[in-house]
Amino acid sequence: MRALTKGLILGLLSLSLTAPAAAQQKPNGELGKRVFQRCAACHSLTANAPPRFGPNLHGLVGRKVASVPGYNYSPALKAQKFVWTEAQLDKWLKGPRTLVPGTAMPFAGVPDAAERKAVIAHLKAPTP
Repeated sequence: MRALTKGLILGLLSLSLTAPAAAQQKPNGELGKRVFQRCAACHSLTANAPPRFGPNLHGLVGRKVASVPGYNYSPALKAQKFVWTEAQLDKWLKGPRTLVPGTAMPFAGVPDAAERKAVIAHLKAPTP
């Protein structure tokens, strides 16, 4: 009985110690939606929606940079050869003009790493 109680206590203790760390690593869906509101004035996430001030971001992850048909990208962004991965998006969201000097993107960036991670998860989520 004593071994069972000790094991149960150790198990609960390990859960309480690891649960917050796991929660911190998992992107928060509500946070991602909230952070994306900063982007929504210029960008749509709806499939086949026309570009606004910025290009449509539906299906962004895995897409070649500056590749939305009909959108007039800056020469600096057109000259890039990368694909939008989570790592590239993190760099972009941290500071667009740092990643691509000369970009027309007026947004200064998202300095908080947790907010960037959450908005990237939101960008990857299926949208209508």
